Amino acid sequence: MSRRPILINDHFQNFKRHNIPKAQLIIADIPYNVGINAYGSSPEWYVDGDNKNGESDKAGKAFFDTDNDFRVHEYMHFCSRLLKPEPKEKGEAGAMIVFCSYQQLPMLAEAGIKYGFPNSYPLIFIKSSSSQVLKANMKIVGATEYALVLYRGRLPKFRNDNRMQLNWIKWQTDRLPKIHPTQKPLPILKHLIGLFTDPGDVVIDPVAGSGTTLRAAYEMGRRAFGFEIKKDFAARAQREILDTADVDLFTAAATPLPRIQPELEVAA
Repeated sequence: MSRRPILINDHFQNFKRHNIPKAQLIIADIPYNVGINAYGSSPEWYVDGDNKNGESDKAGKAFFDTDNDFRVHEYMHFCSRLLKPEPKEKGEAGAMIVFCSYQQLPMLAEAGIKYGFPNSYPLIFIKSSSSQVLKANMKIVGATEYALVLYRGRLPKFRNDNRMQLNWIKWQTDRLPKIHPTQKPLPILKHLIGLFTDPGDVVIDPVAGSGTTLRAAYEMGRRAFGFEIKKDFAARAQREILDTADVDLFTAAATPLPRIQPELEVAA
């Protein structure tokens, strides 16, 4: 099988059609179910970001039509089937990471319990600025992103290189084309993939969107598979994100874990 990332233009529920392997890590940025308020605090609500110019075509719009009715239980069922079985060896278990809103954290933890992932803990990503500029003179604005790590019984594989990993991570951006409204940056994805997988492991993104998760995994020497139901997103992700990746996989496999936290050595 090709080591290039594989992006499938289909719903993740149809995974049986595509014969993809089980994953060491399933990582995804699920819809936040914010509906027509998706751009509510963003300058993109207005033409050229200025309210004097009137509302843009994004005013009162959702990011995408699935943002109103993302079925978390279908997603969890997929993950329960596609994450590799619990191994006997310590330190080799799989994990899933779900980027989500703060409000979704308890709901996802509860759904995880129902589908065989009774253990979870949150991650917080700290930004240096906020996109909620329209609210800046009204209230304290958000400058964080959230994710939830879920796993079955044994602690997941963890490759921290003897450095303490805090539950907050500094947000870093990239220079890739932005083709999706909730696109996550490569440095963040590479950091997480490096923590929970080894070179050659399988990484799956069930709602791949821009394809940046697949590119991050590929550039780190992992086998990457993803699903994206929207034809336009899948086409742009393939053309602008995945087809432009050019990596020597022998070099990628030896690439050290990206460091986006203070260097905190674990005491012996």
